[in-house]
Amino acid sequence: MNSDVQIAGDPLAIPHLLPPVPAHPHTVAGFVGLARSIAADRASWASLVQYDATTRWYHRLRTGPGYEVWLLSWVPGQGSGRHDHGESSGVLTVLEGELTEHGASGPRALTAGAQRVFAPGYVHEVVNDSLKPAVSLHVYFPGLTDMPMHPSQAATAGATATPPEVLAP
Repeated sequence: MNSDVQIAGDPLAIPHLLPPVPAHPHTVAGFVGLARSIAADRASWASLVQYDATTRWYHRLRTGPGYEVWLLSWVPGQGSGRHDHGESSGVLTVLEGELTEHGASGPRALTAGAQRVFAPGYVHEVVNDSLKPAVSLHVYFPGLTDMPMHPSQAATAGATATPPEVLAP
């Protein structure tokens, strides 16, 4: 009995039978659109969400050429610590609940549907200051390889930063 490959021959010689190469973003606007489309497809992420009272829960949802997508959950009081994302740019999208971003320009409330775009070196802290859990989506491009921590804004002058380390998003 002949296999499909024996019958069809070289599958690369019959491109009409191959699935199309998925498009991937090449611009900041494209990554914002990717985040919006994933956020809108609740069925693709809602059943994956878990909550952990001891630490932020995270799950790498997707990877593509030069980017990765993370799903995070935050119970009340959980925060990221003050950090940047190394060489990565990113898009943060709040899917459920409310988060507070503390950046150089002060605190900013981020409710469901809010998006923040940031470039390499952007320092911020994200905290769930509300009384309900929150879920967020993070797209990093290139993929996140470094997340250096920074001293809190309340640190006294002259305090030294701890050495950079790689953490989960």
